[in-house]
Amino acid sequence: MTAIDLNSDLGESYGAWSMGDDTAMLAIVSSANVACGFHAGDPAGIWKTVKAAAAKGVSIGAHVSYPDRVGFGRRDMDVTSGELIADVIYQIGALKGIAAAAGVTVGYVKPHGALYNRIANDPKQGQAVIDGIKAIDPELTLMGLANAPILDLARNSGLNVVAEAFADRAYTPDGQLVSRRDPGAVLHDTQLIARRMLQLAREGTLEAIDGSTIKIDAQSICVHGDSPGAVAIAQEIRRAFEADGIAIRSFLPA
Repeated sequence: MTAIDLNSDLGESYGAWSMGDDTAMLAIVSSANVACGFHAGDPAGIWKTVKAAAAKGVSIGAHVSYPDRVGFGRRDMDVTSGELIADVIYQIGALKGIAAAAGVTVGYVKPHGALYNRIANDPKQGQAVIDGIKAIDPELTLMGLANAPILDLARNSGLNVVAEAFADRAYTPDGQLVSRRDPGAVLHDTQLIARRMLQLAREGTLEAIDGSTIKIDAQSICVHGDSPGAVAIAQEIRRAFEADGIAIRSFLPA
């Protein structure tokens, strides 16, 4: 692999509450998953992040979520398909409007938190998200968990997809993310993370939490913007990749 996308969840500050360092991350990543107001992000903050991403030439994606600001979008919800379709349309539409005002476009959709995890293996909610994307813009790409059924479901529904791996998260032996409720779910050692991501880029494999080796076919790597040390993690990944001749580049056409 000579190039790979590096993405981060941005635009998540809300009012007086600051979340992450968008300015620093936008100097490192190639794609920005921008909050759309349902789990985090207010209009002024989203607008600021989109303009900054545009100035850096960073691709913009809609980071859609369950309507759950209090839980930061990390609480599972049993919503109807109709509600979820409408929620997805609403969020993408809001970000598309802000992006248009900044002179750029939204190129992809990455669900957030509990919604991301739910649709990875839940075809009912997964299809609702797909239907919402197709209703507003069938040219959008869906970003989803590498090796998860949602990717085939989206492909079969006519969407382009990109598979994603997580730099700062541990994996189970079956390729799922270790629950944040479990010890060791979130990784913090920047050099260890960079070595893991180099292994992913070179060999398409990662070490699971039990020490086994799992195959991960991913075209994008995520560093969570709200994780402690997120900027340092992203910087170390970029440094390691560039030293190894691997470019950081968006998966979207230039």
